[in-house]
This record gives sequence, C-alpha cells and structure tokens, in this order.
Amino acid sequence: MSAQEPNQPEAKTNMHPRNKHREGYDFKALIKTTPALRQFVRTNEYDNFTINFANPEAVKTLNKALLQHYYSVNHWDIPEGFLCPPIPGRADYIHYAADLLASVNDGVVRKGRKVRVLDIGTGANLVYPIVGFKEYGWNFVGSELDLEAMASAQSIVEQNSHLKVAVELRQQSKKADIFKGIIKPGELFDLTLCNPPFHASAKEAAAGSARKWDNLGLRKDKQPILNFGGQNTELWYPGGEAAFLKLMAAQSKPFEKQVLWFTTLVSKKENLRILYNALQKEGVKDVQTINMSQGQKVSRIMAWTYLTPVEQQAWNKHNLDL
Repeated sequence: MSAQEPNQPEAKTNMHPRNKHREGYDFKALIKTTPALRQFVRTNEYDNFTINFANPEAVKTLNKALLQHYYSVNHWDIPEGFLCPPIPGRADYIHYAADLLASVNDGVVRKGRKVRVLDIGTGANLVYPIVGFKEYGWNFVGSELDLEAMASAQSIVEQNSHLKVAVELRQQSKKADIFKGIIKPGELFDLTLCNPPFHASAKEAAAGSARKWDNLGLRKDKQPILNFGGQNTELWYPGGEAAFLKLMAAQSKPFEKQVLWFTTLVSKKENLRILYNALQKEGVKDVQTINMSQGQKVSRIMAWTYLTPVEQQAWNKHNLDL
C-alpha cells in the first residue's frame, strides 16, 4: 500500500461513485466552514487528521460541518441521545436509490421535485431529506413516531429556508403502522426509504454497543458508549429487524399501486431471505438487493415493486409529462 501524504484524507473507494465523501473527510475545508470542529480534530498514527469517534460531541460537530459544507444546511442540531448518523453512509443510500429509479428510466437519473420520496422514520436528524434534496432536488415526506424527534426535524426545516419547499413532515400516531396514516388516498411516491431498528430490545442494543467498543478497546469502564446515540424507536423493535421487515412487507401491499419502489436498509445478511420470502407471499413483481459498504461496515438495500415493467414505464411517462 502506498503511503499517504501527511494530513490528506484517505479515499473511500468502495462508496458510490457520486458520493461526495469518497475521498474521506477534508478536515481543513470542514474547519474553514465550521470553526467549532477545530477543537476535536487531531492527527492519528499516520499523521492524518481525524476525530475521536467515541466522543458524541465530536461526532455531532463533524456532522454539522459536513451538512453545512456539502449540503447547504447552516442550522442543524439534534437533542441529546438521538441518533447522529454517519453522513457518508446515508448519502450512499440516496445515490443507490437514484440509480434504482434510473434503472426504469432508460438509465437516466431523475432529478427535480417531480420525484416524490417517503422517508419512513426520518428521525430527529432529517439526514435523508437533506441529502436527497441537495443532490437531486427531490421532494420529501418524512414520517416520524417520536414527538421529540418530530419537533427536532421540524426545527431543522424551519431554520433552513430552502428545505421548506421540499420537505413535509407527518406524525405517525400508531406504532403498529408504517405506511397507513402517512400515505394519503391517491397519493403517489416514486420511492420509500427506511433505516429500520435492528435490535430486539433496549438490552440487546446496549449489549451490541458494548461489544463494539470492547472490540475496539475504546470502552474504559462498564458503561456502553453510544457515540451515535439512538432512542428506542431508532434502535430496537420487538422481534428485531426481522420482525420489522416482515411487517413492512405485509403493510406495503395495500399501497402497491401508489409506490413505484419500496426500499429499506437490511443490516443483517440473514434477514435478506426472511424479507424476500415475505415479499414473495405478497406477490411483488420484482425484488432487488443492492450491496453497499463503507470501510469495514457492510450493508445492503432491498427494493421491491408491485408494478410490472409496462406499469413502471407508464408511471415514468406520467410523471415526466406532469
């Protein structure tokens, strides 16, 4: 492996080709945009700039800098304890989703507000709508169950005027519902996104975090470190990721003609088969698995549609003619 020039970001070549973060974090540029980041930046053993990713405040400040520098969001914050997601990974999902829409549009990536996207569980951070609007100009509806997360997301929209025209937030009042109560009668969405909870309980979520930091040698006491935070609705669901995915499959069926592509992240590889089998029972017309990786983290997107190829083409023609 060739040596890196001192203080140069390490390229993340396994990210999507359009991902702005493929070349790593340009801390010099980020500090210039967000001076508050400077106090958290240090050099590692390779003389490259980095931060302590076990420090929640450092991670949140890095996110603020990334969102300001690359996505024109000058006011962003989240309440203590809420999920502070890694921006590069979230951006990858958006770009692969754009490719999915392009696959039924003669390979042309669709841009502009005619593209309507539903972000299931948008969270306090609102990252998917922020990235999707900046990169492609898409129009978003973000659903959220947690009242505090909803208020945080609404605050981000209100404090960044350009988001007001592109992001609508809707409160999900029933924990058992995913699409019902959010998708209105006759309303159409080109795409749905979801980052589902992947633990089966709060105890399991805490244990998973503790194992992660023990393996890295970063936990100095017996308390788990959650550098990216996460509330109950963000991290765990009764029955875990598998149960949530099966519910999502079943609940997508009533909206089969209102959504072009349903998609979700699947963090555990063994759950791909579970979701696939559940979708087959619902009579989907096509299922696709899209692999993603950022460094050592491997994830995947599963996408499905109830529309035939002819119906997909008719959908695109209708939307392009609007």
